[in-house]
Amino acid sequence: MDVENKKFDVIVVGTGPGGATVAKELSGKGQRVLILEWGPGGPVRGTLRQYVLEQCIPGKSLFITGQMVGMVRGIATGGSSLFYYATAFPVPHAMLAKYGIDVTQEEREIRKEVPIAPLKDAMMTPMAKKIMKAAQALGYEWKKLDKFMYQDRWQPRFKFGYYGDPHGVKWSSRMFIDDAVKTGAELLNKARVMKVIFNGRKAVGVEFKIKGKLHRAFAPKIVISAGGIGSAVILRASGVKEAGYNFFYDPLITVCGRVKTPRKLKCEIPMSAGCLMAEEGYVMTDMAVPAIIDKTVFALGAFRFWRLFESGRTLRIMIKARDGLSGRITDSGGVRKALTEADKAKLRDGYRRATEILEKAGARGIYRTTYLAAHPGGTVKIGQILDSNLKVKKFENLWVCDCSVIPEPWGLPPTLTLLALAKRLSKQLSVEKKLPLKSKAKVKTKTKAKTKTVKR
Repeated sequence: MDVENKKFDVIVVGTGPGGATVAKELSGKGQRVLILEWGPGGPVRGTLRQYVLEQCIPGKSLFITGQMVGMVRGIATGGSSLFYYATAFPVPHAMLAKYGIDVTQEEREIRKEVPIAPLKDAMMTPMAKKIMKAAQALGYEWKKLDKFMYQDRWQPRFKFGYYGDPHGVKWSSRMFIDDAVKTGAELLNKARVMKVIFNGRKAVGVEFKIKGKLHRAFAPKIVISAGGIGSAVILRASGVKEAGYNFFYDPLITVCGRVKTPRKLKCEIPMSAGCLMAEEGYVMTDMAVPAIIDKTVFALGAFRFWRLFESGRTLRIMIKARDGLSGRITDSGGVRKALTEADKAKLRDGYRRATEILEKAGARGIYRTTYLAAHPGGTVKIGQILDSNLKVKKFENLWVCDCSVIPEPWGLPPTLTLLALAKRLSKQLSVEKKLPLKSKAKVKTKTKAKTKTVKR
């Protein structure tokens, strides 16, 4: 492997929704793109083993805070989108507008390129329907949620892709990476980027390690898309010392209750429907999980040992809160952040409401699980570290595009927003290759001569 002597137009670090979109767009327009991904590639098998290796390695993809809040991220081609629950929440246009950003057109374009729609009735399983009916009876605006899924590929015998979807029903950014590679992009896996290389104030390349050996690659445009944790670590090592402070990580709990009638488990799709409590600062959705996670993380984690054998009769509602900005990412990528009393109060209120809904659905023995967290962001904020074009203010030729750029607490899955931001960034970075001045002169001369000949 020798990329140091190759010429690239753009280096993209990371293969989540932001990086994958930039790579696909620029490669498709003829630019020479190098994609560097810390995690492995290879086929998506959808196995528990693959999930553990790519999302549950302590200190790399699994983090436990001082308050025992657990958080995971995907380290593989496709990033966390391999393992996410494929829910598409609307872009926060009002928030972005405050920072001089309009991605209205880009959102329209993305919605035409990827599958985004509420689930068809046949894909709504008994748990989701029972919870939705109970919530609506209590007056909640509980409705189907948009999902990133190729619903025409779905079959009732398919399990949901919690561990990655080998059937290709669930859209992931790996699909965009595949497109980028097909149009000429070069992908290097197991390449951990350490820092950006500068010539004065201009970014000119990156240093990365593969199997402990240090390598370099160079390009006039560098896009960091290593996620809410990874991008902050890379930028801080590169001289942007203010990166990685005062971030959000969307804390959540799951509320569980037992019902008499068994339900189907195999094809359940999580977050099929739900209700956004905007003023209260949280969202509620149904939450299906694999049996192994239900037993280990939920039942044992909540010290409900007798629930181990009730997976087939358990209804679940997830409460995900919009937390405040606080904490820091360490230089090595550790997560240091505490839940505030305000954060806990939101989750308690959600627990109260979820309990009412589950009781209305006929559930008994209701309990809540331990705290978890999802998609950390705001570590490299627009308006603070980045300008409205996602360019790092302190340096030239360096951009960031992932959940780290979100400037305010949000509390919702960010995928659609990141796709739109990346689409916008791609347009800014995409420039037509111009002919040298001498070549242009020749073209003009020939054109004039030809015109004169025609007149004669």
